[in-house]
Amino acid sequence: MPVYSLAVVLFGLIGLPPRVNSQPHLFACSVALLLLAEPLARSSPLSTLWTVPCILVASIVIAWGAEAAQFFIAQGFALAILAWMQTLPEFAVEAILAWRQQTDLLLAGLTGALRLLTGLAWPMIYLTAAVVHRRRTGNSLRYISLDRHQSVEVAGLLVALLYAAVIWWKGNLHVADAFVLVAIYVGYLLLLTKLPPEKHEGIEDLEAIPRRIALAPRARRNVGIAACFVSGGLLIYFTAEPFLGSLVAVAFALGIPSFYVIQWLAPVISEFPELLSTFYFARQEDKAAVALMNITSSNINQWTMLVAVLPLVYSLSRHAFSAIVFTPDQQVEWLLTIAQGLVGVIFLINMKFSWWEALSMLLLFAAQFVLPVIWGEASRVWIAYILLGWTAAAIIVMLWRREMPAAIRSFAETWRSHVRSKA
Repeated sequence: MPVYSLAVVLFGLIGLPPRVNSQPHLFACSVALLLLAEPLARSSPLSTLWTVPCILVASIVIAWGAEAAQFFIAQGFALAILAWMQTLPEFAVEAILAWRQQTDLLLAGLTGALRLLTGLAWPMIYLTAAVVHRRRTGNSLRYISLDRHQSVEVAGLLVALLYAAVIWWKGNLHVADAFVLVAIYVGYLLLLTKLPPEKHEGIEDLEAIPRRIALAPRARRNVGIAACFVSGGLLIYFTAEPFLGSLVAVAFALGIPSFYVIQWLAPVISEFPELLSTFYFARQEDKAAVALMNITSSNINQWTMLVAVLPLVYSLSRHAFSAIVFTPDQQVEWLLTIAQGLVGVIFLINMKFSWWEALSMLLLFAAQFVLPVIWGEASRVWIAYILLGWTAAAIIVMLWRREMPAAIRSFAETWRSHVRSKA
């Protein structure tokens, strides 16, 4: 029922059937049902039959709003909002775990989602763009080139990872860290708001519903975008707890440790709509860079705002300022996730993403599953060391050549052109 209500509310507001004007009573009832819906108190494996579709529907609806909004605000800012709204399921799951003080599972979904986005999504974006390029031109795609203003995302990810390294060094996550992370994200958003909006010519490339919203009169357009965000957020709010409970129930029924289900299955489901919209961008060869930046924005969002939420909710549940102390296994997971992210930044520092870089990311991601089976869980530490060594070697080479990385030059040019000139 909540899904049907959501459809009526959303489609009515943007002028798609069923229309609000022709069925005002149905619209009112749908709003009431959506707001009065309550999650199941107890979840079973069968709960996945309705919680998973609800999460998917909510995320897709939110994506429609953000895709339409990108033509009226800076594209980077729109991608950041898209990333923020699409990761709401992940926020909800992590907040529930923090509130319940289940610190053993707290970093599972976070680290899994972050590694999934860079280790699997980036290579798949390149592969999708390469296939389209081959069909169109008959030639191989050597690399995906980033636009100058997309250096802001590269810089934002680097800053977030550097502070994540500080958290790893401390071995705990405190409320004070939350304020620093929020400040980093706010600064990142402020930079994005200074950039120019996307050209309107690309509106026709959107799918039917976001295109209908973007082409609507201003008042209806704004209501439609807001309806996407609000209705999707409400559906996630009412579905998050039973969604988490159903995944734990599935893990128990199958005899799988809950940590691995939360770390990999939950992110695959919650990030699926994001991956879907990203591959939609990647199919349009000239927007492959936008697809990469969509995922990068999600990484920044999760490294900052999602991490910041954890100690805040955890402290509220304990009625005192409290730190989440990492176990040795959690520190390894955290370090491995940071190391993979740093290699990703190194790959983007020249404002290109090449075929061999995509292949390397995919192989290193797969190694995290294969090597522990062969050599045990200790191999995760060695994978992290290999990734960190790769990063260190790349930095040494850059210093030896005395060449300013393209991303830093582009960021400086973007700052001068769009930020300092508007100050």
